[in-house]
Formats: sequence, C-alpha cells, structure tokens
Amino acid sequence: MARYQIILAYDGTDFLGYQRQEADRTVQGEVEAALRRLGWQGRSILSSGRTDTGVHASGQVIAVDFDWNHSPEALGKALNANLPIDVAVKAVKVAEKEFHPRFDALWRCYHYRLYCCEERNPLRDRFAWRVWPPVEGDSLRSAAALLVGTHDFAAFGSPTRPQGSTIREVLRAVWQPEGDGWRFEITANAFLYHMVRRLVYVQVAVAQGRWKMEQFAAGIENQMTQIAGIAAPNGLELVEVRYPDVGQKLEKRFNTLSASGEDDRGQDVRDQG
Repeated sequence: MARYQIILAYDGTDFLGYQRQEADRTVQGEVEAALRRLGWQGRSILSSGRTDTGVHASGQVIAVDFDWNHSPEALGKALNANLPIDVAVKAVKVAEKEFHPRFDALWRCYHYRLYCCEERNPLRDRFAWRVWPPVEGDSLRSAAALLVGTHDFAAFGSPTRPQGSTIREVLRAVWQPEGDGWRFEITANAFLYHMVRRLVYVQVAVAQGRWKMEQFAAGIENQMTQIAGIAAPNGLELVEVRYPDVGQKLEKRFNTLSASGEDDRGQDVRDQG
C-alpha cells in the first residue's frame, strides 16, 4: 500500500463544488468513482482544499492510499481513462506515508480572470467574469499592492472553523492585463472562505469608482466593513499548491509546535478561496 500524490485539473462549471455530496455531481465523487473502477477500496481521498461550485482548478492536489501494482504514470493513465471529460490527472507520484495535501502546504496560488465588455460573451463567460463599466488598471494594481504581508482579512472572508483565525499572509498579489481583461494572481499561506472572490469584487469596485481606495485599505488595516458583493465563481482557478522539501517540513512543524503547543494538523489552514 502506497500513498500517491496526484495533481488534478478540472472545469468546475458542471460540478456542485469539489467536496463529495450525497446526490450531486462533484469532483471528489467523480475521482473516487474512477478509483473504485480500478479496485480502490478506501473511504475517502484527501485534498488540498475544497473549491466551490463553478470554480476551476489546474493545480488541485489530492492524496490517496492505494494498493497499485504498476507505475505512478500507469495510475495516471488509468484514472484518465475512467474520468469524465471535465476532470483530468496531470501528474502522479509516490508520496511520504504522512503526506497531507492540505496541512502540509506551504502556500496556494489562485488566479482570477475578468474581462470588460458591455454585452456578455458566452464563449468567455465559462472562465471569466464580465464586468462593466471598465476597470481602471492603475487602481487595480495599487489595490493589490496593499494586500501583500500578514493581515487580518476578516472584512474579506470568514474563518474556516468556528472562532478560527482570520489572519493570513499574502506573499504575492498582482493584476496582469489580458487583452480587454485582467488576471489577478494571488499567493498566500492559506485563504478564508470566499476570500479571493471578495477581494476581487472590492478591488473592481475601487477600479470602477464605486468604492474608495481609502475604504479598501481600511478593510485591510482595521477590518472596516466593505461594499457588499462577491465576484462570480467562474473566473476563479486554483493554479498551484506548493509543498516543502524535507528540511522545510521539519522546520515548519517545529515552528508550529513551538508557537502553539499543538500539531500543525490542528491549525486552521483549510482553504476555500
């Protein structure tokens, strides 16, 4: 029996999110069904995070314990032969037995795409949020620069467990132009529920002149209540989850134990984006 680390890509449009549901189609449900066709008898796979309905991924990470008698590459091919067209395995490797895709993550990277057009475009709306009136690029860039660092993001999301921490460290946040649209790239140690989509919505409001930069900054600095609204899920994509090497992992666990007196698997690091 080995633990396999698998990178998934999926189009989230026709899924009721990642997490398995009793009667609805989900990414986890489809992957576990494909594994069972290959002889897997486990209860549940592990994941780096649970994306919401309509959210996409090109770098979702899962782990599964499986008595597989062939190569990791063969497992990837076998899974792809049994998965539906909107889910695919990108890579498979044997992981450490204690590897956990959520709790061992150093950071996660999300991208959010939007385009500015007065009329909707069905060919683009599957993977990007249409906004109108247009956004002002310098305002987007200035707003994103305020996010970098360790802040209390309570104004932009809710904790992932009761009384959980709302403090997160953002390592990178930038807006990149894409034709008549923009791509928001954000990397953080973890995210609150709906944090990325709330951040996008408020930044767009600033860049459209519906909200002031000073008000946005106050949300970051002292958790001032922000303009109501959330960006559409179809623009969001989980791009990458990064894990430590052996030395980094030992240091991460030592620092966590020293700071809190509990194992890092008890920390509030679940991710929804």
